[in-house]
Amino acid sequence: MTSPLRKRANLRRALRVSGIVAATSLAVALAGCSGSQGATTLDTKANVKIEVWSGQADEAEKLIEGLAKDFEKLHPNVTVDLSPGASSTDQLLQKLSAGFAGNQYPDMSYAFGSWAGQLEASGRTLDISDAIKKPDVNWDEFTAAARGTAQPTGKKVIGFPAVVDNIGLLYNKTLFDKAGLAYPTNDWTWDDFRSAAKKLTDSANHVYGYGYSVSGSEETTWQFWPHLWQNGGSILSADGKKAEFASPAGDDALSFLRSMAVDDKSVYLDQTDTKFGQLFVSDRIGMITSGPWQLSDLKTGGTKYGVVNLPGTDGDHQTVSGPDIWALFDHHDKNREYWATQFASWLTSAEQDAKFNVAVGNLPLRSSEAGSEAVKKEAAQYPGYDVFVANSKNVKQTRPTTKGYAALSVEIGKAISSVLQGQGEPGPALDDAAKAADSQMTK
Repeated sequence: MTSPLRKRANLRRALRVSGIVAATSLAVALAGCSGSQGATTLDTKANVKIEVWSGQADEAEKLIEGLAKDFEKLHPNVTVDLSPGASSTDQLLQKLSAGFAGNQYPDMSYAFGSWAGQLEASGRTLDISDAIKKPDVNWDEFTAAARGTAQPTGKKVIGFPAVVDNIGLLYNKTLFDKAGLAYPTNDWTWDDFRSAAKKLTDSANHVYGYGYSVSGSEETTWQFWPHLWQNGGSILSADGKKAEFASPAGDDALSFLRSMAVDDKSVYLDQTDTKFGQLFVSDRIGMITSGPWQLSDLKTGGTKYGVVNLPGTDGDHQTVSGPDIWALFDHHDKNREYWATQFASWLTSAEQDAKFNVAVGNLPLRSSEAGSEAVKKEAAQYPGYDVFVANSKNVKQTRPTTKGYAALSVEIGKAISSVLQGQGEPGPALDDAAKAADSQMTK
């Protein structure tokens, strides 16, 4: 039976998508400064209470509660008032918004990375740019995407990475063996991938070489970004104010996917975001691009599978990541500011991360953990986990966290979905999506 911890890890895909939805649909009233004033000079020995919203549930909540108690034992003058903060993780943004309006918000909260831009715009976040420069923080051990998510506008660092992920290529060994094909390798090109998908497809028996979401959600969008980046494209302009995916690189990337879906008919076009994973487990789809959250279902289903890096372009095997963060908030109290930052830094250290993220099946936050016993244990239980850990080196770009990204994601998601279903050409569809996204981002 799948443990509650592993079930939580399985929710990573759903939570990533719902985080974008929340950022799209929620009108967040963020502005102003707290009217209260706490300690104006730091006294590290003074008694202090920090409030933390964990965003966790079930066994994961129990784990982090235990870690908070450990921190209190190390620092007897500090009380960590820890709670989930809301009935579900995706309700935290609304709770924070209401808290900002009433000056009742925590010192630290779990936050989806897609919220980072809105949180910084609130004027309530701490800037820990100086704190992360301390040698014992080892800030460079986090992936570039994780660091970038915690620094949404490039002006302030508003927290520590909380969860990291990435996507690789999962392949179904049963279907590869049946088709007499060699398994994928880390050196595969997209042409290798397309050729295999075509050979794996057996339309008479409803077997497909590849599965892709055409729901128009963030699942549709973020699967596209590695294709764009590997072709040299960008999501946004350097100033973050205009969409740049409508480019030759974007056209090439979407044209490639269209050739598989429309010309080869080798792609199962999933309207639900979830069925392609289920069909892969049941030996009906030969390859999917997904993340470590998929491994539990594969083990439970008894699927024979393997994991490699994403196919590449000219040796570039970039992937995408959707990091979440521990956001830190300013109460104009030097003692609370100091200890909230200390707790976040301690919680995301390699030692504590092994007890939390790795324990629940998420990837380790830090590069220094790659060879740890906790990671080895997880990889032994869930084959392919170590591939995703190593794949962190291919996380080279940050998915935007600006306020306009949610609207942009919706527009390009619709364009990708329509093109893959044979309803339009890549170039014009991306042009229209970029214009619509620009219009939304200027509101």
